Amino acid sequence: MLDALKCTILETVRYLTRKKCRVVFNDPTGTEPASTVFGQDRGTPVDRHYIERFLGRHGGSIDGRVLEIGDNGYSRRYGRAAPEACEVLNAAPEYRGRAISGDLADLATLPEEAYDCFICTQTFNFIFEVEKAVQGAHHLLKPGGVLLATVAGISQISRYDMERWGDYWRFTTASLEKLFAPVFTGGLEIESFGNVLAACAFLQGVALEDLPDRTLLDRTDPDYQLILTVVARRAR
Repeated sequence: MLDALKCTILETVRYLTRKKCRVVFNDPTGTEPASTVFGQDRGTPVDRHYIERFLGRHGGSIDGRVLEIGDNGYSRRYGRAAPEACEVLNAAPEYRGRAISGDLADLATLPEEAYDCFICTQTFNFIFEVEKAVQGAHHLLKPGGVLLATVAGISQISRYDMERWGDYWRFTTASLEKLFAPVFTGGLEIESFGNVLAACAFLQGVALEDLPDRTLLDRTDPDYQLILTVVARRAR
């Protein structure tokens, strides 16, 4: 396993050298990443390249009454029309009073058929009862409503989340199909994004700003699924 990892990083270094890139990964025998917080202390994490591009492509669906996990920044940034309402769902105690308090895995805590769009980025990884959480997302949506979700594939553990509520899952296109298809019968589109360069950069904590050419991230290799996206519709 270690030899295979060394070979992967060495090949990435050779690739960058051939392209005359300025990014240099750590010594392939080293055990410390450039950043332990996904590159946030260096700039913009690599996974945000894919997440934000995905939401930008689907801005037309961010309309009507919109619910978002954590805060409403993406709703306001990517909604092409002015949404009727941009509401926030957060189960963390410190947010109560400023957001709808609910647990995606507990239908009794969630409003039913209330939203036209639900933006749920980087959340399902941290819910142990993930099948119930998918049902919860469906429960929130009006008939014909759309879920825009992203999840992590290749990723380090999020220490912040692990110490608060847990970091449980990494997904593939196959596992997402099994999870979402039985619940969202109105339409389902699953995609993956990433390649070996993106995966190595993300695991090392290299930020977008460290890369001289972000288009290097745009080649998709289905064997290196860094970020996966879901567009799922509730049947009318």
